[in-house]
Amino acid sequence: MSNKPIDMFKIRQLLRLYAEGRGSKFISKATGISRNTVKKYLIQFASLQLTIGRVEAMSDRQMATAFLIVKPKTISSRVTDLEALLPVLADKLKKRGITKQMIYADYISQYPDGYKHSAFLVRLNIYLGMSKPSMRVPHKVGDKLFIDFTGKKLQIVDVNTGEVQEVEVFVAILGCSQYTFVMAVASQQKEDFIEACQAALHFYGGVPEVIVPDNLRSAVKKASRYEAELNDSFAAFAAHYSTYIFPARAYKPKDKALVEGAVKIIYTSIFTKIDEQVYTSLETLNADILFHLQAHNDTLLTGCDYSRLQQFELLEKNVLKPLNPYPYDPMFSKMATVGKTGFVTLDHRYYSVPYKFIGIKVKLMYNRTKVEAFSEHEIIAVHVRSFGKERYIQNNDHLASWHKYPTEWNPEKFIADSALIGEAVVEYIKKVLSRNEYPEKNYRACQGIINYKKRVGETRLINACKRADSFNVYNFGIIERILKSKADFIPLDEEQPSSNDGNNMPTHDNIRGEDYYQ
Repeated sequence: MSNKPIDMFKIRQLLRLYAEGRGSKFISKATGISRNTVKKYLIQFASLQLTIGRVEAMSDRQMATAFLIVKPKTISSRVTDLEALLPVLADKLKKRGITKQMIYADYISQYPDGYKHSAFLVRLNIYLGMSKPSMRVPHKVGDKLFIDFTGKKLQIVDVNTGEVQEVEVFVAILGCSQYTFVMAVASQQKEDFIEACQAALHFYGGVPEVIVPDNLRSAVKKASRYEAELNDSFAAFAAHYSTYIFPARAYKPKDKALVEGAVKIIYTSIFTKIDEQVYTSLETLNADILFHLQAHNDTLLTGCDYSRLQQFELLEKNVLKPLNPYPYDPMFSKMATVGKTGFVTLDHRYYSVPYKFIGIKVKLMYNRTKVEAFSEHEIIAVHVRSFGKERYIQNNDHLASWHKYPTEWNPEKFIADSALIGEAVVEYIKKVLSRNEYPEKNYRACQGIINYKKRVGETRLINACKRADSFNVYNFGIIERILKSKADFIPLDEEQPSSNDGNNMPTHDNIRGEDYYQ
């Protein structure tokens, strides 16, 4: 027989021509098989005492057994030795800290005449590949949408401070057409994640049967190899759009190999272009991402004469389920204890609640636009959700009176409050405010003076301000001493007028004059 086996259909053709009475020379020219090889097949045909009818009824395997005589290969001992050892070596390799170099050292210590290092690794890698075969899973039309965040991040720059903020990049890809969606979001938190998923569905104009996320906390509450427990908010999102969530298994990247591959392509087709520009907002960044994404989806797939967009419009666009006409507006919940300053914490920002709830645990309900606080099912505070640099978001009505001065206390307020008491109080308050003191100290003094109205009445406070003004002394302490000593009851015209230079005090019997020290 020839060294190179001949296809079975040529052997059949050769035997048919022989059955028709053709000679070996004619058969050789007709089939392209050398004349000597033709003779060897004819001799084999005769020795087997076959007929052309029996040959036609034989399968290719039977033909190969009958006509292809292959000399048995001699198998060396090192082949059999290594084949017997490979399962044991593969199990050792699964242990922590064990390397292929250690495995080879173990092998060569047992078989000093065995394979060299490179030849050993070739055979070991082949065995490892055979022991864990990878199956290509065909994707049905409109079936799965794979989603993930990229490992690398993009950046936006604060216009005012120049601070660089890293943002996350969300990627979604339909299994069948590989039509891809990309969007930058502020974080991987639930509200940003769900907003990106919703944007992806509206980008595709329909809903797939299944969404396949990674096991990130925004999607999965508890990962499992067989049935993961979904995050409540993401499960509600899936119910809103009548789809299912089927998370990839933990530590099984092949379950979402399609989106993993898409991320690598996105780095080349979009990130390289985005990195050349400076962006100051998510809106401008996403506008450029969509521009480059269109070019990505319009590019022909490798080895194909169609693009992702063409494949999507042809196969999947009309198969996706219709979108819910109402957008999903998720509300997330969180229990929080009101701090001593009257604020609750959400995402490293502080929102005020009425000070009477200090120390009480309240329920926060929030989405991307608002934050609501509830106590025993009663709403006690509402705020606009903040994503900026401001860390404290407060409603001044929530603050106790002694906490309000940073925002409410100002000269106009104290002048207006004193005007409700009397002109003498107004003039005195103005002079207290004009002191060369830290404004907050002046405000505190004015507040203390005005608060005396509730304790002593308007008349006494007016008289106290007049008497203190006659002394040219403007502070809370002098008002307090006058009222405690009831000096406000003494008419001013019974006292000697004081000079206007502010240096002389009223005369009293218990005050020593300058002659005392002579």
